[in-house]
Amino acid sequence: MDWILKLIEKHTKDGVLDQESLTKAINKEFPKHAVPKDTYNALSETKKKLEKDISDRDEQLEGLKKVDAEGLKEQIEKLQEENKTAKEKHESEMKDLNLTNAIKLKISGKVHDEDLVAGLFDKEKLILNDDGSITGLDDQYKNISENKPFLLKEIEPAGTGGSLGGGPKGSNEPKDSTDEFMDAIFENQAKRN
Repeated sequence: MDWILKLIEKHTKDGVLDQESLTKAINKEFPKHAVPKDTYNALSETKKKLEKDISDRDEQLEGLKKVDAEGLKEQIEKLQEENKTAKEKHESEMKDLNLTNAIKLKISGKVHDEDLVAGLFDKEKLILNDDGSITGLDDQYKNISENKPFLLKEIEPAGTGGSLGGGPKGSNEPKDSTDEFMDAIFENQAKRN
């Protein structure tokens, strides 16, 4: 503020102040001694932001000091081991499911009780190949059919069903009388031609 007093003294002559020349001089000198309001506000906001950033970084550094590197390493190793175990369990379950499905497909319609016979297969001796085939399945099925034939259904040869031919033996399905009538008509027509 001393600069304003010096300007007042300089523009006062014989006790009279030359206000116009003083105003011009103050406007010229003011930017050298003061900061415009918008510049001040911008600098003030920047300062507040920088102080907050420094405070946040200090908190982060303090937080990092509290981190237990050994504890994190142990936790990572534990999670990796759990993931490995879960993967092995999943692969084992998928293999078991594939073997079970292959066994049931093999015995489907050939045995009296599929669940009972499926339980007789030793899955540990079966090998699931990359192409989806199962090594040892046919051998175990053959062994079960030879040692426990009472578990298997009798498979009758096709084509021994009587005069109509081609039907299953002992077929007790009633034929619709319309079907029989139409068959007889077609047979008679064929004989006449």
